[in-house]
Amino acid sequence: MTETDPREAGRVRFGAVLSISFGTGLLVMDNTIVTIALPAIAADLDVGRSTIILVVTLYQLTLLMALLPFSALGDVLGHRRLYQGGQALFLVATIGCFLADSFATLVIARTLQALGVAAALSVSIALIRRIYPPRLLGRGLGLNALIVASAAALAPALGGYILSLGSWRWVFAVAVPLACISLAASRLLPRPAPVQTGYDAAGALMTALMFGLLIGGLEVFVHGGPPAIGGVIMLTGVIIAAAVIRRESRRPRPVLPVDLLGNPGFSVGALATLTAFMGSMCFMLYLPFRLQDGYGLSPGEAGAVIAAWPLTMMLVGPLAGAMSDRAPKGLLGASGMALTTLALVSMATLPDEPGYLDFAWRLMLGGAGFGLFMSPNSHLMLSLTPADRTASAGALVSTTRLTGQTLGATLITIVFAFQIGAIAGAPLIAAGLTLISALCSLAQLGLAGRASTRR
Repeated sequence: MTETDPREAGRVRFGAVLSISFGTGLLVMDNTIVTIALPAIAADLDVGRSTIILVVTLYQLTLLMALLPFSALGDVLGHRRLYQGGQALFLVATIGCFLADSFATLVIARTLQALGVAAALSVSIALIRRIYPPRLLGRGLGLNALIVASAAALAPALGGYILSLGSWRWVFAVAVPLACISLAASRLLPRPAPVQTGYDAAGALMTALMFGLLIGGLEVFVHGGPPAIGGVIMLTGVIIAAAVIRRESRRPRPVLPVDLLGNPGFSVGALATLTAFMGSMCFMLYLPFRLQDGYGLSPGEAGAVIAAWPLTMMLVGPLAGAMSDRAPKGLLGASGMALTTLALVSMATLPDEPGYLDFAWRLMLGGAGFGLFMSPNSHLMLSLTPADRTASAGALVSTTRLTGQTLGATLITIVFAFQIGAIAGAPLIAAGLTLISALCSLAQLGLAGRASTRR
């Protein structure tokens, strides 16, 4: 921000933050709230349960494939222009979802939604870095974490309330005003000049194919498809991945940011992110089944119990972001994941007839730990990134989170299929993953110390 009047600078920063916050909240809320509506959509459009899941899985797969290519495109077109274009596409596609009269039309509209979200999300962290001065960057990332946690906490209750009043179509309509607010406020976003002149279309296509084939092949295995087909798809993805890494490592501004992953501190932070989100997704998908089938809670009671995790994240996230401007970020992240690990282990040792408080304190501890981890870990990774590579770093962070969630969902599917560990299996597996994340955060302290010694 370059304004000399502090009040004007504050007004512009508030508007810019408002735009980014609503845009970030849309990603979390849109996919979560649609998940709740899947049974109603399946009944209305006359499709089976296994088929209607494509409304979610194709959205997530498109998002994974598009984030890194879009971040490179943002460096060419300008971050604000791509963000605005993504929000506009999301808005049009959301209206398409509301009007969809067939399953095919809905799937096409959802794919366009994902492309819009990917375009906006791929440059959102780069814009946050521009909005906030370095001394306040952690606070900005903490606010972003607050929005994510708030959307996660609000979406299930809001979706259920909307479905109790009317058609599933209104679940999509609720996103329209948020998208309009974000788009209107986006004129206050910073407008950095493009940082490169040419777009590597071949690298973008190869990167998208790599994620699509690797995750797509994995989905074939998990959902009982022909193993030979799944194997061929994944092998093709591995071959393309090897070609992409070899090709991109020779380019000054690669679409797949292998240059950033070459920094040990950044790559360890990415591993911490991956394992943290794998563990949380594995646990969160296990929890509703355990609460309802194991302890006899109603869906409403289970939702109230689960909300303790994101609600606590909502409170802790901004505090952790502000603390990361001053305290060692690796220490904050490690402490957070240690708390989450403790919470997950304690969930594996619940009493036979637990009360609400037995659930609540464990889930609040886990949510507090996750909130303490997210902003400092992202802040540390950004601090290791050159300013002109922030879009790639932010897109890689988002891609890593989504990949962790996808792998976590795959892992819980395997746990359910093979009945691993009965009651305690899933929480303990999740605890093992969050413990790895804690150790990675601790390792970042040592790496940061070495880097400062070299300087």
